[in-house]
Amino acid sequence: MGSSKLLSLLVTLYLLAPTSISSDVSLSPEELTQIPVKFLDFAKKPEIFYWMVNIRRKIHENPELGFQEFETSKLIRAELDQMGIPYKFPVAVTGVVGYIGTGQPPFVALRADMDALAMEESVEWEHKSKVPGKMHACGHDAHVAMLLGAAKMLQVFRHEIKGTIVLVFQPAEEGGGGAKKMLDAGALENVEAIFGLHVSSLFPVGTVASRPGPTLAAGGFFEAVINGKGGHAAIPQHTIDPIVAASNVIVSLQHLVSREADPLDSQVVVSLMSDLLYEPHKTDRKKK
Repeated sequence: MGSSKLLSLLVTLYLLAPTSISSDVSLSPEELTQIPVKFLDFAKKPEIFYWMVNIRRKIHENPELGFQEFETSKLIRAELDQMGIPYKFPVAVTGVVGYIGTGQPPFVALRADMDALAMEESVEWEHKSKVPGKMHACGHDAHVAMLLGAAKMLQVFRHEIKGTIVLVFQPAEEGGGGAKKMLDAGALENVEAIFGLHVSSLFPVGTVASRPGPTLAAGGFFEAVINGKGGHAAIPQHTIDPIVAASNVIVSLQHLVSREADPLDSQVVVSLMSDLLYEPHKTDRKKK
């Protein structure tokens, strides 16, 4: 229940950044300071809190992988329909883009990812994943609930918005390139700023953390195949030992972080190996 309370608090933070466009220039400083207070009061309503919790649990029980988020997208669209929020669908296969406000600039986007991970949920609890081999281990179920909560609040106060809020529900964040496909589909057309949050178990409930500059992480991948030559241990000079070569590669890759990167920047190099046991007639072998 503690993490669900945090969702309500984080939804409020979602809305703090756009408040400058959701207030009339004729408002006094005192009236301007009341705008985030109104959102927070709305977020604290029990019916909003439990509605968000239930959405998160429904999505958690029914996880879907990247570009397969059909039921998740269906749930999102059903909720937006009930709120009376117009949207575009499909965007990048399963993505949804909603709009609140005047339809005029400035355009500010709020973004949540939707996809789950291909892994088994081992924790036994009432709302455990019902899909074998899939689970929401990265919190995207919470992100969707948070953005829907933000949408509900913004829709209530839509007449105060002097601009347009763009609600971006993105598929395939977990390595599927969903963000690029959303961009290519024009999801952020005319958008001047975009905000997103990620839940974390590293901080106490009720805490929001940030830092200047880039935060969180992006992953890049490349594959290399090291070929060796077998032989007899008594005549190693006639062999090519791929294990020794691979070991040197692994150690040298770590120098990219320790010697090539700014020590104040957080970077990690992870090496994965697999024994290919190369057989020339098998052209569909996987290289790692």
